[in-house]
Amino acid sequence: MAGLKSHIPRKRFGQHFLTDKALIDAIIDLIAPQAGETLVEIGPGLGAMTLPLLARIPAASPKLTVIELDRDLAARLRKRDDVEVIESDVLKVDFRALAVAKGAKLRVVGNLPYNISTPILFHLLDAVEDVVDQHFMLQKEVVDRMAASPGSKDYGRLSVMLQWRYDIESVLDVPPEAFDPPPRVDSAIVRMHPLKAPPALDPALLGELVASAFSQRRKLLRHSLGKWLAERGYQGRFDLQRRAEEVPVHEFVALALEVASPQ
Repeated sequence: MAGLKSHIPRKRFGQHFLTDKALIDAIIDLIAPQAGETLVEIGPGLGAMTLPLLARIPAASPKLTVIELDRDLAARLRKRDDVEVIESDVLKVDFRALAVAKGAKLRVVGNLPYNISTPILFHLLDAVEDVVDQHFMLQKEVVDRMAASPGSKDYGRLSVMLQWRYDIESVLDVPPEAFDPPPRVDSAIVRMHPLKAPPALDPALLGELVASAFSQRRKLLRHSLGKWLAERGYQGRFDLQRRAEEVPVHEFVALALEVASPQ
């Protein structure tokens, strides 16, 4: 992609460009694009993942769609005839509408801007039914929180709000020196598969419940979630003599269902 290497990373966009070829090849192996799939890349940047992806996408497959906010990079990407460019803030992209327009579920990949990675994950949660899987480069600390199990220090609101809807796995660690400029944190690749038959519940209600539970994570739930439940007239048997980090995802989900449909 001629000319892209002269691009100066823009701090306001959280740009850190992946340059380690061996790691890039390993990431493409993890994604393993297949014929006929509809791939969407968030933040292609200098094309470090874009070009290897294009080389691995079988012939007669749909064009690779890339979402790029930086207008200079977007303009250069448009010079390729095998790429469809959406020049936009990813948080403004309607992924459900994109899937409808493509007539297929999406495989979403990308090196996400670390400064807005959590908002992007929650934004994509709205379109989870239109997604096959997601492979993202993220700050390792965030990936650890996403994949954390109950009882660990990393287990929290992000763990619950993503795990109720996805199977999440940290699949590859990436050191700072793999980037230009190197970030001040370690990174990791996370793989996210939407669960096939998730409970039918109100995500906003679950979000409110979980936020209340973790609002005082060092205290027993009766001091936080207990008050939230009492305000809603809940009279069930949920054990509030625990800390939020001890409660498995399925128990939070079951409680949200109870609150939504009191007996």
